[in-house]
Amino acid sequence: MITTTDTALLRLLQLSSATLPVGGYAFSQGLEYAVDSGWLTDAEDVSQWLSVQIQRSLTHVDVALLSRQMASARIADKQAMRYWNRYTLACRETYELRLNDTAMGAAMNRLLTSLDVPMPLQGEAEVTFIAAFAMAAVHWQIDTRTAAHGYLWAWLENQVTAATKLVPLGQTRAQQLLGELLTLIPPAVDQAMTLEDDQIGYSLPGVAMASVWHEDQYSRLFRS
Repeated sequence: MITTTDTALLRLLQLSSATLPVGGYAFSQGLEYAVDSGWLTDAEDVSQWLSVQIQRSLTHVDVALLSRQMASARIADKQAMRYWNRYTLACRETYELRLNDTAMGAAMNRLLTSLDVPMPLQGEAEVTFIAAFAMAAVHWQIDTRTAAHGYLWAWLENQVTAATKLVPLGQTRAQQLLGELLTLIPPAVDQAMTLEDDQIGYSLPGVAMASVWHEDQYSRLFRS
């Protein structure tokens, strides 16, 4: 069950919005290569590609780490926040996936600073998007489960938007795809909240290789 105040909910909508100027729309996270290579040819292929990521890597990496970053931020434990920030970086398997996280993290850092949100990791060379998202969520008093739902929604919307351009998909089919995949978010959050520290981490070799090959793909719409 999601419980939050009206103001916190509105802040979550702000954090999860596609209009948030952090550059999430600029990255396809390997999706562009997967479409270009013929691995994904229609909405059903895209659905399988994204559902596996939600149920595996995002559950066992992103949401689990977001939960720990928020717990550390609530008690202002900077040492733990630095640890989980660096842990997140270690989980990014390619240069492109790491850049996705750090570029969005830097943009979020700048944005939140301008909104007078305290950023305890200012001294870190690289602040991940997960860490910055967690600090904003704690500052705006968004509970962890609600923040996790917003984080996954933002990721899913960006990926479906990318697929809409790349496959391509019509707007109606894209909305149908969003409706199908968003049902995976609540159980993914539930599972992530049960994970122990030594269970964090998951590799999807196909996504990693698509990301690597996208880095020097001849023609690209998305950043690498």
